[in-house]
Amino acid sequence: MPNLSSFPITTRWPARHPERIQLYSLNTPNGVKVSIMLEETGLAYEPHLVDIGNGESHTPAFLSLNPNGKIPAIIDPDGPGGEPLALFESGAILLYLADKTGQFIPRDAAQRWECIQWVFFQMASIGPMFGQVGYFHRYAGKEIADKRPLERYVNESRRLLGVLDQRLAGRRWLMGDDYSIADIATLGWVNNLITFYEARELVDYDRLAHVPAWLDRGLARPAVARGLQIPSRG
Repeated sequence: MPNLSSFPITTRWPARHPERIQLYSLNTPNGVKVSIMLEETGLAYEPHLVDIGNGESHTPAFLSLNPNGKIPAIIDPDGPGGEPLALFESGAILLYLADKTGQFIPRDAAQRWECIQWVFFQMASIGPMFGQVGYFHRYAGKEIADKRPLERYVNESRRLLGVLDQRLAGRRWLMGDDYSIADIATLGWVNNLITFYEARELVDYDRLAHVPAWLDRGLARPAVARGLQIPSRG
């Protein structure tokens, strides 16, 4: 039985099943990337809810695992060489789990890097820009009288959706016929933009030719449906 006591985070969120991957997260657009991937791969894991609204990601226990104070993070008790491995940053976790299982990433070297570039596209562009739309449209930023920041992020989000739409022309998934971590990284963010952030009309979502059908295909996957709810506040 693995001993995870050397990880201080386990004193705040004890591992009832230390032989399983420990997931510290919340079902935000970044958090669900990892829960969806874990559901898709079938890896055994134990989710722990980190209530970011109450500052739990900035407690000493959580910061001991991710000094950046952001979810998600994991501990894999069976990491490289059989030693426990702690990881943060959702994109890094997706890549790690893809390599660990040999699933949802192309084996061909050139296609592998093509897939990774779309994961980076989500990390560097989709997430930050959509998140700013959420802040200025749904959260405290909506009270700011100057609407130029909102207009800037809405326009950039429309452009990014256009990039996705162009990529998906003639493709079922971002890598073609095969569903991959590129889709897993992006689905939750697009879904959140048009639902929780209430920005569907704002970004002209229904004018897109290919993204809506892609999102519907993703949401229809049972593992995606489950992952979107893990871990939730209930």
